[in-house]
Amino acid sequence: MNRSTTITVLAALILGIIINSVFVVNDKEHAIVFQFGEAIRPDVQKGLNFKIPIIQNVKKFDSRLQTLDEEPDRILTVESKYLLVDSFVKYKITDVLKFYQANNGSFNSLNSLLAQRTEFELKNQFGKRTVTELVSGERDELMNTMRSGLNDVVADLGIEIIDFRVKRIDLPSNLSNSVYERMRTQRNRLAEELRSQGKEISREIRAIADKDKVVILAEAYKTAEQIRGDGDAEATGIYARSFSQDPEFYEFTRSMKAYTETFNSKSDVMLIDSDSEFFKYLNKSKDK
Repeated sequence: MNRSTTITVLAALILGIIINSVFVVNDKEHAIVFQFGEAIRPDVQKGLNFKIPIIQNVKKFDSRLQTLDEEPDRILTVESKYLLVDSFVKYKITDVLKFYQANNGSFNSLNSLLAQRTEFELKNQFGKRTVTELVSGERDELMNTMRSGLNDVVADLGIEIIDFRVKRIDLPSNLSNSVYERMRTQRNRLAEELRSQGKEISREIRAIADKDKVVILAEAYKTAEQIRGDGDAEATGIYARSFSQDPEFYEFTRSMKAYTETFNSKSDVMLIDSDSEFFKYLNKSKDK
């Protein structure tokens, strides 16, 4: 081997050693330096770093926010009613050495442990609450309590729970149908009661209206009769005064009124003697 070849080989070897001695940790990573399988430099600083080639190696782990979103869990409430709870957890690594020691650096293993502890904590919290409290009033309080409780039980995993959210709470399908039927029955019963009350009120209003109608008609008839009586009295008075002043004119007027009322209808037929007192003034007219 000539000298130039030797220099080339040495240069390549040195370059290889340098390349294997340098590594970079970016902002999205955590890194641990191992020597013979033992962690000697946990949570290496971001940026350019060095290690001893061959005897030291580096393992990197994602430091970004992670999400655990499992299938809905079947949880029992304090009323012994089952609910289907769909939730998710957001977390991140805060102690990379604990994370590695607890899960051998595997996110799959971590997610399995976290899912078990989340389910246990859900059962613990739901077991203290009613369905009404969980569905309506206390969901925000529940999520805050869950986040705090989970942080207590995952401290050994080297992670921090950033957020816990309940996406949906449902009744199991068989219970949902039962609840729906019960609600529909209640709504129908309420609607029937309201309709019955409406009919009763309608009858009362109609009865009051009919009573008022009768009263109004009676008052109107009474007033009309009073007016008619006053008119008849006034007419009688006028006739009486006329008779006292001119009996002949009064008798003539009465006869004209009788003629008018008698011959008002063409269908009337009367058989009366022409010399009757009824035709007194008509006969006088002929004599003239």
